[in-house]
Order: sequence, then structure tokens, then C-alpha cells
Amino acid sequence: MKRILYVLMFAVLASVSSVAQEINWVTLEKAMELQKKNPKKIMMDVYTSWCGPCKMLDKNTFQNPDVAKYVNANYYAVKFNAEGNDNVAYKGKTFSNPGYKPELANRRNSSHELSRYLQIQAFPTIVFMDEKGDVIAPIRGYQTPTQLELYLKMFKANEHTSLDTQEKFNAYYTAFKPEFKG
Repeated sequence: MKRILYVLMFAVLASVSSVAQEINWVTLEKAMELQKKNPKKIMMDVYTSWCGPCKMLDKNTFQNPDVAKYVNANYYAVKFNAEGNDNVAYKGKTFSNPGYKPELANRRNSSHELSRYLQIQAFPTIVFMDEKGDVIAPIRGYQTPTQLELYLKMFKANEHTSLDTQEKFNAYYTAFKPEFKG
């Protein structure tokens, strides 16, 4: 009987540990509020509902256990629909989407004012912000887990502050050894 219980317990533990960890997504307002108590950088996924590479980023990169674990430990993660209809408070201003058309909810729609304010011109774009909510850099396009790892670790450690030339970034990029499974 003990052996059967042990085998069942092991099977349950094995199945629980194989469940993919998910990123803890919050709104931008919530991330800014959380920063006041526990300062962390923000990683904001700026997407649209019709964007194929955005869906690939969700499925292939943000579902990666290494990415999810690292992001949850070191960042506040924000999802922002660049053509959505939410009102968003950021830096003392409220941004909306006055041209939003509900009938176009899953197709191309009007650009949200926050998207324009952040100068987002391609989807997906991952916007990294510092502990005060100021933009560090927008990273355009689909990123694999190992490609995103470089930016996650570089911005977390503030190494970007010394990479003031393309040559320095290239050297950093070449020397970087990814650890995430891709």
C-alpha cells in the first residue's frame, strides 16, 4: 500500500512540475503602483489582436519556462493592446483610443494614444522601462527565448548604460552566452 501511495505521489509531483510556468501579467497602472513598494523594471508586450508574430511571441517565447521564471522574478510584465480601447494612466496623463471601433476588435483598428506616445511603429514591440517607468528601449519584432534573454539580462543588470556605441553592443552580443532553453 505504501508503495502504491509513493508511486501515485511521485506521479502527481512529476505532473505538477511539468506544468509550464506562466508570466504574471499586470496592467501598466498596476506595474507603476507595484514599483512604488518594490522597484523593478517593466517589460511591456505591445501587441495587436491581428498580429501573427505577436501570437508566436506569446506561444513560443512567453510560454517558455525559463523566460516566465526570469520575467516573474525580475520584472513587472505588462500586456498592452496597441489598438485596444482601455484608458491607461501613465506619467500623469490618461491615454485612450478615441477612434476605436468595436466592430474591428479582431482586425486592424485605430492606434491607441499610448502607442503613439511611445512611438510604437511595429508589432510586436517589447518596451523595457526602468524602475521609475521611464522607457529604456523598445525592442521591435519577434524574439525567441534566447534572443529575449539577452535583453532581459542586459536591462536587469543596467549593462545597457555602458553600451553607447554599436561596436560595444556588438561585443556584448558576441560575448553573451544564453542559458535559456529555446
